[in-house]
Amino acid sequence: PGAMDLVLELAEKTGADLALAHDPDADRVAVAVPGPHGWRRLTGDEVGGLLAEHVLRATSGADRLVATTIVSSSLLRKIAARYGVHYAETLTGFKWIARAARPDQRMVFGYEEALGYSVGTPDGLLVHDKDGIGAALVIAGLAAQAKQHGRSLQDLLDEQAREYGLHATRQYAVRVADPSLITAALSRLRAAPPAALGGRAVAAAEDLATGPGGLPPTEGLRYFLAGDARVVVRPSGTEPKLKCYLEVVREVAGTDVAAARARAEAELDAVQADLAAALG
Repeated sequence: PGAMDLVLELAEKTGADLALAHDPDADRVAVAVPGPHGWRRLTGDEVGGLLAEHVLRATSGADRLVATTIVSSSLLRKIAARYGVHYAETLTGFKWIARAARPDQRMVFGYEEALGYSVGTPDGLLVHDKDGIGAALVIAGLAAQAKQHGRSLQDLLDEQAREYGLHATRQYAVRVADPSLITAALSRLRAAPPAALGGRAVAAAEDLATGPGGLPPTEGLRYFLAGDARVVVRPSGTEPKLKCYLEVVREVAGTDVAAARARAEAELDAVQADLAAALG
């Protein structure tokens, strides 16, 4: 919050179609678009979905691979299935994403929800790490292409929601003064896992420390909720806080994406409230 205030102020003043911002080393890029209620920052998952589909439309071959992390949206898996390409899910961090491809696979796109993207070419990735410069160029080109057809990035997002379902994601962080509280909270969840979150039953729970699904063991927990929702809880690797990643997926009734988005946000609020109570 606050990091993009100046660029959004300038975008509003100049009547811009798109706002882009990099962090100091330009390995991440943030995107904002104008809307009926002012400028809206897109989530990393929203940008990841747009870039993934753009790359898959521009490349070919069954050996293509797209990759993301266990805390990113499940949308990329559905996009990969739609285009008949390989999909990989890794631990957080681009060091894992960049190594996701097997010898018989050609990685053309990788992203993490924390605004990190690597956009490939028909021959594969040019940069095997987060690349905010390359991603910004592709996003700008995608927005320009959409405008030529009287559309916007928000229109493309709505189109994806109608095709794959609305995937609403949110990161919720719990900062602590004493790092031992993080260990205690995870221990409580392991000893007494929640039966439901946000009114959705916990259909399955995974302890990431056991390396489920062939993942390298890592500290954290993952819950799959009834009705296509998911929660991941893990300690931050750099700060004294627990990071919680929430996702709710809703089908879009007809063309009313806005209504589906509003319902999904309310459901995320409910999941977050129950999770906060469970964490103590």
